[in-house]
Amino acid sequence: MGKLGHFSGKQVCIILIQHGFVEVRQRGSHVIMQKQLPETTITVPVPNHPELRIGTLQSIIRQSGLSRVDFEL
Repeated sequence: MGKLGHFSGKQVCIILIQHGFVEVRQRGSHVIMQKQLPETTITVPVPNHPELRIGTLQSIIRQSGLSRVDFEL
């Protein structure tokens, strides 16, 4: 398992968009990303900060259902 990279909120949104998420809205400093699946909708809030903390990034990865590899260096 590789090391997680340092990402800004904007970079994380770009990765999510590449995996089928769309930006639904923004309220304050949080961008709300959603992915429509046949049976459900996955909603992931992403703080639009210059650098996300490692725990926040891990939470986004877990909520999105994406592989950790997509966020490794």
